[in-house]
Amino acid sequence: MKLSNGYERLARNYTLLTDEYEYTMANGYLINGKEGDEAVFDVFFRKVPNDGGYAIMAGLDKIIPFIENLKFDERELAYFRRKGYSEEFINYLKNFKFSGDVYAIPDGTPVFPNEPLLTVKAPLIEAQIVETAILSIINGAMEHATGARRIIEAAKGIPVMEFGARRADGSEAAIDASIYGIMAGCVGTSNVLAADMLNLKAMGTMAHSFIESYDNELDAFMAYAKTYPDNCILLVDTIDTLRSGIPNAIKTFEYMKKNNLDVSHIGVRIDSGDLAYLSKETRKMLDAAGFSQAKICLSNGLTDKTIESLRSQGAIFDSLGVGDNISKPEGRMGCVYKEVAINGRPTIKLSNDAIKIVNPDFKKLYRAYDKESGYAIADIMTRQDEDINKSELLIVSPTDMLKRTVISNFELIRLQKPIFVKGKLVYDDPSIMEKRDYCNKQMMTMYPEVKRIEKPHGYYVDGTESYVNFKNEMIINAKKLVRKI
Repeated sequence: MKLSNGYERLARNYTLLTDEYEYTMANGYLINGKEGDEAVFDVFFRKVPNDGGYAIMAGLDKIIPFIENLKFDERELAYFRRKGYSEEFINYLKNFKFSGDVYAIPDGTPVFPNEPLLTVKAPLIEAQIVETAILSIINGAMEHATGARRIIEAAKGIPVMEFGARRADGSEAAIDASIYGIMAGCVGTSNVLAADMLNLKAMGTMAHSFIESYDNELDAFMAYAKTYPDNCILLVDTIDTLRSGIPNAIKTFEYMKKNNLDVSHIGVRIDSGDLAYLSKETRKMLDAAGFSQAKICLSNGLTDKTIESLRSQGAIFDSLGVGDNISKPEGRMGCVYKEVAINGRPTIKLSNDAIKIVNPDFKKLYRAYDKESGYAIADIMTRQDEDINKSELLIVSPTDMLKRTVISNFELIRLQKPIFVKGKLVYDDPSIMEKRDYCNKQMMTMYPEVKRIEKPHGYYVDGTESYVNFKNEMIINAKKLVRKI
């Protein structure tokens, strides 16, 4: 998939980005005549990282070209010959082309545990082969996007810049952190490659080394101001923020004003120390010197919780630079890929833990919105032929039938969109910037209680009464079979 300036979003051939057992199973299906069986697999996660209330869907921009370009050339086939796979299997791979269907929730959508984010409906071998790549792409993308959005929500409208490339686990992750951070709502990135890929201007000013490279802090600030008078943001914590950095910044701004340089785009960045206290004192000093227009940027390992703490302490800031917790967010998505149907027959995976029992069948997934407030009420799973266009609807927890809710005065939106149909791409994937706008609008439909950082309200991911009854019947019948063995 092409991005701005002609970049290819997918630079590597991911055909062999698969666990070996995907191929041992695929070969087994072929040998045993099951290559024509049609399977349905769901991608979902069981728990929001960091005890959050939501996650952000992401990764379709990489999944789409992966599936479109999935083929086995001589380089890949040579691996299977080295492994001793049969020529029958190698010939099958030689002529391989994905021919199935893929349905997915659009990137930028807030999503929740145990609902199908992405569904693959395809010949069994094809559905099996794409598993690992899809999971690796979607897990990484959603971790970056979710981490970024939590920080953006904590900032309460203050612009957040993504600064995480140097903290990422490798160059691919550095690019992804920047792109999915922007997709989730960051105003920009310091990553020049990612910015160029998106046809944006990278954001950034100086590091402490710039100041250390001059005889003194004031000389460094003056040199920077003369070079970049139209964007003079000075890093003020190299020596002492309040006794050196801010006084020298003020002297620099006074020099700029005296010499008729533009002082409408001046500011300071604080990257260490007690950010709440320092920001308040900095604001007083800048205002007293006549530079109320000077902006304050805070950085230094910020998380959603530290940002919320800063706000509660009355910190004063105009923007935030966040790196670590977008490029390497705490907690992992843990998305899984589970079979839910084979040849039109629903399948189910049981567990002693109710939350780990898979929601079976090739399902439909809807989001119900309150017609008056516009807020999302619940996500609802149904069977394919079920009609739920009703004035009132009983929804039931798939893990506890005693948890039942009647909703009314709602509008239903089908969440999953067709991406591939019979192997053909039918989805016009929006640009990252369009996805950012969409994500911002979608987050406005979430109740504030769901977005809360501490102890968020649990969002309903339910089924219709008919669907939950069907699931429980499958569980009972599966357990009866176990007792007979």
